[in-house]
Amino acid sequence: MLISRRGVLISGASSLALGATPAPFSVEEQSVATLQAALTARRITSVDLVSLYTQRIERLDRRGPALQSVLALNPEAVAIARALDDERTRTGPRGPLHGIPVLLKDNLDTADQQLTTAGSRALLDAPAPKRDAAVVARLRAAGAVLLGKTNLSEWANLRGRNSTSGWSARGGLTKNPYVTTRNPSGSSSGSAVAVAASLCAVAVGTETDGSIVSPASVCGVVGFKPTLGRVPTQGVLPLAHSQDTVGPLARSVADAAVLFEVLAGADPRDPVRATPPSLEGVRLGVVRRLVDANWHVAPVAREALAAMQAAGATLVDVELSSDAYEAAELEVLLFELQADLGAYLAARGGPLASLADVVAFNRAHADAELGFFGQQLFEDALTRGPLSSPAYRAALATCAQARRDLEGLIQTHHLDALVAPTGSPAWLTDFVHGDPPAFSFSTPAAVAGWPHLTVPMGFVGELPVALSFVGPAFSDHAVLRLGAAFESLTHARKAPRYFTR
Repeated sequence: MLISRRGVLISGASSLALGATPAPFSVEEQSVATLQAALTARRITSVDLVSLYTQRIERLDRRGPALQSVLALNPEAVAIARALDDERTRTGPRGPLHGIPVLLKDNLDTADQQLTTAGSRALLDAPAPKRDAAVVARLRAAGAVLLGKTNLSEWANLRGRNSTSGWSARGGLTKNPYVTTRNPSGSSSGSAVAVAASLCAVAVGTETDGSIVSPASVCGVVGFKPTLGRVPTQGVLPLAHSQDTVGPLARSVADAAVLFEVLAGADPRDPVRATPPSLEGVRLGVVRRLVDANWHVAPVAREALAAMQAAGATLVDVELSSDAYEAAELEVLLFELQADLGAYLAARGGPLASLADVVAFNRAHADAELGFFGQQLFEDALTRGPLSSPAYRAALATCAQARRDLEGLIQTHHLDALVAPTGSPAWLTDFVHGDPPAFSFSTPAAVAGWPHLTVPMGFVGELPVALSFVGPAFSDHAVLRLGAAFESLTHARKAPRYFTR
């Protein structure tokens, strides 16, 4: 059992009294399997679950600590749940997500009454998407209840330098549920916070670099960025096709795996093995410089590593840095942002048909859109040429170094995966200076397109910190099994207590 170290860093905090009357059935901290068992036993219906989560959203997200993680509820959620309840009675459940409420990040197209805006006011009046995103269609087919859309760092946090994560012009600032003055990170801020606060069973996020694993880490939940291409991105408002991914956020690795199976579908390159998760005989490459990168995180990380070693894992120190390709990564993202977002907007239709149109809209509505930080990255992207440009091709070639670095470490040391702390504890939200510089393990896997799982490993005061597992391309299930073994060994996650300062 890991020492939580809660209460060490933050003093003088007071717990927010939520004052709720206990419900006969509580959705707080309930797993997908537990909810499904209750549905099967007729202890509760899907309509009841929608009601209970909606009440919790009203109490914690709209009022109380006012987390502001949910942009809007789906007006069709109750009808969807009622139809799925009827279907369960007639023919039984479709699968493990039948009747389970799921929240979606607001950059996933839904061909329904819900808006898809990426948190920007520029898309409030845009036409509804013509069809569901591929992952949304898969969720509907699996019987999930689409409960609503979550807030995010506007435009998935590739708009301006010195940005503040968790903020969008449409949704305002999402707060970290552990200490509400702390930042939730981004860009899948709302999805991570909603899961942490049990405002849904599971949620869907997206990542280009860090947008799933970073908010998951600082919000005390499991986040999984799958192998690039493992989950379809059709209908996802794009940033950069060479790195955009869709993945689950959940309170356990088991729940993340259930959602991943629906989002990804079967793949013969990554077979599911029925073996129970274990660390016995596993060889893990430890990125030692990240273990020691933050003096608050270091003792928690060392304890986590010692626990895995005691459980039979072999730990091998390795050297890994993203310095060689970080500048090239940004170049690739800027080139692809102009091309990919422009193509999406043109296909969707409406008054905004290009990135240039969005930049102009933001300038015309600067009070609402540019009050806290600018759009320098959007403007930089407008100066880039087509994807046939030699500069783009050269940057893309440089980024291939990330994959070579990871492959070299795996092969040289005969490793099953790489491990390191995911990042620093949550920082104080600061609209003047934006997000501070902080260490992160997200870039190598993001640029290489490898699967990256983050799992809670302990606390620094009241703030969660997490451990990352990164494996070779299409080893998604193997990475999930490693994370499940670590989770069962440590049981590090604790529910938030909504502290304020």
